[in-house]
Amino acid sequence: MGLRKKTTKTPPVLSHEFVIQNHADIVSCVAMVFLLGLMFEVTSKFAVLFITVQYNVTISTSGPEETPVTHFHHGIKDLATTFFYMLVAMIMHAIIQEYVLDKINRKKHFSKTKHSKFNESGQLSAFYLFSAGWGASILTSENLLSNPVSLWEGYPHTLMPFQMKFYFICQLGYWLHALPELYFQKTKKEDIPRQLVYIFLYLVHIAGAYILNLNRLALVLLVLHYVVELLFHMSRLVYFSNEARQSGFTLWAVLFVLCRLLTLSLSVLTVGFGLATSENQGFDLSAGNFNVIFVRFTVLAAICLTQAFMMWKFINFQLRRWREHGLTQSLRKKPAPAKSKSKKDKANGVNGVNASDADSPRAKKEKSS
Repeated sequence: MGLRKKTTKTPPVLSHEFVIQNHADIVSCVAMVFLLGLMFEVTSKFAVLFITVQYNVTISTSGPEETPVTHFHHGIKDLATTFFYMLVAMIMHAIIQEYVLDKINRKKHFSKTKHSKFNESGQLSAFYLFSAGWGASILTSENLLSNPVSLWEGYPHTLMPFQMKFYFICQLGYWLHALPELYFQKTKKEDIPRQLVYIFLYLVHIAGAYILNLNRLALVLLVLHYVVELLFHMSRLVYFSNEARQSGFTLWAVLFVLCRLLTLSLSVLTVGFGLATSENQGFDLSAGNFNVIFVRFTVLAAICLTQAFMMWKFINFQLRRWREHGLTQSLRKKPAPAKSKSKKDKANGVNGVNASDADSPRAKKEKSS
C-alpha cells in the first residue's frame, strides 16, 4: 500500500530517513498483520482484542417485548484496541497529507513557516470536522442535549452504547498517534513543546473522563471544543490562501470565549452540584463509582486550570495580532522618502557648477595667461 511517493535517491534501509519516508507503508503492514490474524483460528482470539471493541454486556429492555441491547464498559483490554486504531490514525494522516495537503502546497508555493502551519491546520481541520459531526450524532441519538440532567443522573455511567465507546477509543488513538507524528513529520524543535502541551492535555482529559465514567459530560464538552477549534483552523487555512480574509478569526474569538464560559458552567453544574447532590455517594472501584469530594474537586480544578490556561494563550494571541496590525498600519502611514533628482536635473547641476567655476577670478587669470 504505497502512500508516499518514493524519491529517486533511496536512503539506507532502517535509517532515520528511510523510516520517515516509508512510515505509512510500515504501519500499514503492521495493521495488516492484525487483520490477517482474524483469518486463522489460532490467532483470531488474539487479533480480536486489537480490532473489535471489548467488554460487551447484553441487557434486556423492559416493556411488552423484551429486546436485547448491547452496551459496553471499559477495561484494561481497551489499551490493545486503542493501539490498533492509533495505527489506523497514522495511515489516515499519511493519506490526507499526500493526496490533499501536499498537492495544495505545491500549487500555492508556501514558505517553510506557512508550509508547516498549513499542514497542521489541514490535518486538525479534517479531524475536528469528523469528530464534531460524529459526536453530535451520538448526542442526538442519546438525547443528552434535550435532557441535561442525564449528564449526572444515574451516575456512575459505567455502561455505554457502542458508538460512544468506539468514539472515545478513536479519540485516544488519534491523540496518541500525534506523538510519533512529531518525528515522522520532522516537526521543528521550537514547535515541539507547544504541540506536546496540547496533546498531553487532550490525552489527560479524555482518558480521565473515560476512566472516571464521566463520558457523557466529556462528550458534550468535546463537541463544543471541536466546533470552535474547527472554525479557527478553517480560518487559518483561508488566511494562508488570502491574507486579506481575516473575518473568520473575529467570529472564532467570540465563540472561543463563549465556549470557555459554557464549559465552566456545565462542569460546575454537573460535577459541583449534580454529583454532589446525587444519592449514590462514595468510592467503589469495582462498581466504577468515584463520587467523592476529592475526585470532584480534582476534576473541577483540572478543568478550571485548563480553561484559564487556554484563555491566557488566547489573550496573548490577540495582543500579538493587535501589535502586528498596529505595526502594519504605522508602516503604511509613514511618509515616503523624497525622490532623487532626475538625470536632466543632475546634468544641469553639473553644468551650472562648471559655469560658475569658469567665471571665477582664477579661471580668468588662467585664460589671460
